[in-house]
Amino acid sequence: MADTRTLTPPDDDLSPGELLPAGRRFRIVLVLGLLTALGPLTIDMYLPALPTITDDFGVTAAAVQLTLTGTLVGLALGQLLVGPLSDAVGRRAPLIAGVGVHLLASVLCVIAPNLAVLGGLRVLQGLGAAAASVVAMAIVRDLFDGFAAARLFSRLMLVVGVAPILAPTIGGQVLQFTSWRGVFVVLTLAAAAIMAATAVVLPETLTVERRRSGGVAGTIRDYGRLFTDRVYVGLILVAGLSMAALIAYVSGSSYVLQDGFGLSEQQFAYVFAGGAVGLIGATQLNVRLLRRWTPQQILAGSLTAGLGFGAVLLVLAVTEIGGLFGVLVPLWLVLAMVGLIMPNAPAIALGRHGEAAGTAAALLGAVQFGVGAVAAPLVGVLGVGAVAMAIVVFGGMLAASLVCFVVVRPHRLPVEHKQLALAVAH
Repeated sequence: MADTRTLTPPDDDLSPGELLPAGRRFRIVLVLGLLTALGPLTIDMYLPALPTITDDFGVTAAAVQLTLTGTLVGLALGQLLVGPLSDAVGRRAPLIAGVGVHLLASVLCVIAPNLAVLGGLRVLQGLGAAAASVVAMAIVRDLFDGFAAARLFSRLMLVVGVAPILAPTIGGQVLQFTSWRGVFVVLTLAAAAIMAATAVVLPETLTVERRRSGGVAGTIRDYGRLFTDRVYVGLILVAGLSMAALIAYVSGSSYVLQDGFGLSEQQFAYVFAGGAVGLIGATQLNVRLLRRWTPQQILAGSLTAGLGFGAVLLVLAVTEIGGLFGVLVPLWLVLAMVGLIMPNAPAIALGRHGEAAGTAAALLGAVQFGVGAVAAPLVGVLGVGAVAMAIVVFGGMLAASLVCFVVVRPHRLPVEHKQLALAVAH
């Protein structure tokens, strides 16, 4: 039976999520993880098939990369629409409807007759996955705040790290038995399972009293209010530019590793997984780091280190020193730093606007995927090689660092006493 109960805010200092029984909290977090995985699965599962799609439709690599851009555009636009909607009508209805859109688009991708149709359907897939992403983030903010939210974002980033490991590997295995269309069959089944789990397990976390019903004008006012917060805007730009570095790796790696270094589809899947291991390790290390340092301190340190590793990547890619490992090692280190940036920047940003968590999460996600949508074809435009990928990765980290230290200035941000107490307690 679907869980239609609504979680109500507590009367004391504990957040609603901290008051849940452990078993129920685990089930909710598990489903949130599945929802968070839908976007990465949609983006990454068909990566090993990009060269095959290029040959099948007789188009250029840059044109095929636009199907990835379409997914990212859908993810960006969808969040702008679904976020405010979830603040107005609650979390469950937009969430289930969005996953349903993804399911339908996945079915149609299986029979797409040409690249243009496939690209359009990928936009729809992105729109559906956007609902899963933005509502999951809003639910985290409904249930937790401060350090507790940062820790849960770290756990969800574990899913974001595991999904890129599993997705290309699954895609590579599927390609051994069928064409690239079989990849979308698997995505259809995954969307169906996630939709069922969401309907059964997730409660409504936004009470009627906390819903915002200002309509289009109210939504515009909410977005306008967010744009007046310099720190929030800077943080979502940091998250977006860091995402650009990650998307540059995602969009360019199949061509760099398969066409440039001669790896097979299966070898690519395994090597691609190595980068996800660094991302996973960093997100889980973040939970431990939060016991000693604030999210602001971790964000500043990881950006500094990521910029350094990005510079090393660019130098080694240009000089071709070290060959394959000369590219992979600094690239994986950059991804590890992104794994530290991604939980903390959203936690700090959303913590500033709990009264409109859905809208704030929507704008955050839209910027992340919007900037990523620019990064994906940019790698192809620059040449679809190791140097092109390294330029975009380094450029993303450089821009993120400049925004962080010039606009956000994390060392000046206050830390709430409750956050410090939660850090010590955990």
